[in-house]
Amino acid sequence: MTVQDLAERIQAEVASYNQLKLNHAVAPLENNSQIKIARRNIARMKTVLRQKELNK
Repeated sequence: MTVQDLAERIQAEVASYNQLKLNHAVAPLENNSQIKIARRNIARMKTVLRQKELNK
C-alpha cells in the first residue's frame, strides 16, 4: 500500500470506529470487543504509516 492509500484507509476506519462508539452509546452492541478490535487496528495502521514515512 502507498502512504496515501494507507492514510485514506485509516480515515475510513476511524469513521467506522466513531460510528461503533455512537451505536454503543445508544444501544449496547452484541459484541463489545468490536470497539477494542477497531481501536487496535487503527493503531496498527498508524504505526505502519509512521514507519513508511520515516523510511522515505
